[in-house]
Amino acid sequence: MSDHTPLLTRIAEALERLAPPPPPPVDWLAHPAYVWLGRTARPVARLEAPALDLMHGIDFQKGAVVENVARLAQGAAAHDMLLWGSRGMGKSALLRAATLAAQTEWPGSIALVQATPEAGLADLFALLRGIERRFLVFLDDLGFDAGDADGARRLRSWLEGGVEARPANVRLAVTSNRRAIVERHLSEQDDPINPRDVVDDRLALADRFGLSLGFHNCSQDDFLAIIGGYAAHYGLEWEPADALEWSRRRGGRSGRVAWQYVNELAGRTGRAL
Repeated sequence: MSDHTPLLTRIAEALERLAPPPPPPVDWLAHPAYVWLGRTARPVARLEAPALDLMHGIDFQKGAVVENVARLAQGAAAHDMLLWGSRGMGKSALLRAATLAAQTEWPGSIALVQATPEAGLADLFALLRGIERRFLVFLDDLGFDAGDADGARRLRSWLEGGVEARPANVRLAVTSNRRAIVERHLSEQDDPINPRDVVDDRLALADRFGLSLGFHNCSQDDFLAIIGGYAAHYGLEWEPADALEWSRRRGGRSGRVAWQYVNELAGRTGRAL
C-alpha cells in the first residue's frame, strides 16, 4: 500500500493544479458598479452614463426613476422597476444615469450590478444580503420565449413571496421591449378553456414591479430637442433638416438615433466626444 502512496499523492496534486482556483473575494463596498458572472463579480471602476439634463423626451420616466433610485440609496422604501417599450429610448442609460446621480449625492450608498437570470441570481442575492450597502440589480433587455415558463416563474419568485426573494437592500431593475416580458400569441386568446389564463399569468409578472414605465418612439419635436441638447452641450452646429434626413435613413427616431447623429456631427468636424 505504501508503494502506491507517492503516486496517488502526485495524481491528487496534479488534479488540484488542473482545478480552477477559487474566485478572488469581491469588495462590494469599493466600486460603483459590478458585472455578476455567476460565481463572482467583475468590478467596474467607472460608471459611464449620460448627464440627466441631456436626456429629453422622457421627462416623466426620468423623474420617476431618479426618485426611486434616490430612495433606495437613502435606505427608504423603493420599488422594483420595469422599464419597457421602444428600443433606443434610453431605458438602460437612464438606470445608469440615475444610479450615478445617487452616488454623487450620497457617495458609497448604492451600486449597480448587471446580471442575467441564468447567472445564478439566488447566489448573488445571498452575497448581497449581508453587505452594508444598497444595490440595484440590473437585468437588461429581458425577454422569455414561449418555452421558458420556469424563467418567468423564477423572476416572479425573486420579486415577491418566494423563499429566494431578493433581500431588503436589493431592488431589481429590468428593461424589456414588451410590458409582459414574455411572448404572447393571438392563439392564446382563442383557447376554449380559460381563454385569458395564459395571458393574465404572463401579465401578472409585469404587475410584480412596483414601478412600470413605458418608453415610446419619440416625436419629431422630441427627436430634435434631444439633438439640440447634445449639440449645445458639445458646441456642435447642426441643421434640423439634416437631422431629420439622418433619421429617415436610419428608419426611425429615438434617443439612440439622435446620439448617433450627434456622433456623426462630431466626426464631420474631426472632434471626439
